[in-house]
Amino acid sequence: MEDPVLDEAFMRRYRELLDAEDNAFDELEHAYEDGDREHFETDYAAWQSVLGRKLSHAYDVEALPLIS
Repeated sequence: MEDPVLDEAFMRRYRELLDAEDNAFDELEHAYEDGDREHFETDYAAWQSVLGRKLSHAYDVEALPLIS
């Protein structure tokens, strides 16, 4: 297995996904604190989607062991 390529393009995209995950989690947290079940469910699904994209991006370049 080759070493993963953690170039600038990978890092830029990964940072974008980290920011998206952070924003989605903030929305999830607010819905939880407000007791808003409907928004919580929607925000939870959005957070899971972003988290999945972030992990998929890391798997694509076999970098997950390096960043977990």
